Amino acid sequence: MIAYRATVDVPRELVRYLGRLLAAERRTRGTRDNSRALTCFYQALLVLIWFRKGEDIALLGAGFGISRATAYRYVAEGVAVLAAQAPGLHDALRRIADDGWSYVILDGKLFDCDRLAETTRSVKGDTIDAWYSGKHRDFGANIQAVMRPDGLPVWTSDAMPGHLHDLSCAQHLGVTAALNWAAAELALPALADAGYEGAGHGIKTPVKQPADGHRLHISNRAYNRLLRGLRWQGERGFAILIGRWKTLRHTTASPRRIGDIVAAALHLTHFEYKYLPDSR
Repeated sequence: MIAYRATVDVPRELVRYLGRLLAAERRTRGTRDNSRALTCFYQALLVLIWFRKGEDIALLGAGFGISRATAYRYVAEGVAVLAAQAPGLHDALRRIADDGWSYVILDGKLFDCDRLAETTRSVKGDTIDAWYSGKHRDFGANIQAVMRPDGLPVWTSDAMPGHLHDLSCAQHLGVTAALNWAAAELALPALADAGYEGAGHGIKTPVKQPADGHRLHISNRAYNRLLRGLRWQGERGFAILIGRWKTLRHTTASPRRIGDIVAAALHLTHFEYKYLPDSR
């Protein structure tokens, strides 16, 4: 095995910030001083390299002089402390309303993972792969997200099996209920694509083409065009996360952990965009 020098393009302030979170976690656990292989700073650096570059954890750990098991444990600790900082959906919606935004964007994405043997029953009673998406023809976890009108993601959901549709995931996770509440109480409607049709009065979706083949009325066509012109920033929200944190592009971890990994990446993004609660 050959070691080499490398550079990671994350600000030192972010390493120090994560190091402080890890130090607080060690104090909570009652970890003795000088009993860990890495200091909090270098554990934070290890975690951020994994998020930024998506490198193999065992090889990454070897570069820090720690074992495979220790490297996996350190990364898992980093993910856990970051995910714990992510805001709740209602808090995120209240903040958007307080900041003066007039709407939010709801979107879902399949986050790629390895093939799994877990199965479930389809609505037709057939046995299917639980984490396989027929729409995307790939294995992964469905993550729902809420974005600001400028595309910055402000909240991400837990992971749901990939075979489920966006609307089913949003309803199961209580996202549709929260967005309907925000529309009624905060005057903050949500814009979404046609996959969320029927989600409730607070979630605006395109008007579908008539089943009889007739052309949409001009007012409905104008509405759809306006909706598309505003909603496209939702795609940018996921691009911000995946473009910056390469480990999100494919994971070999259990897909049930993808929700925490994405939430951790969201908190890192909020730090870099100066969107943490105490940075306003």
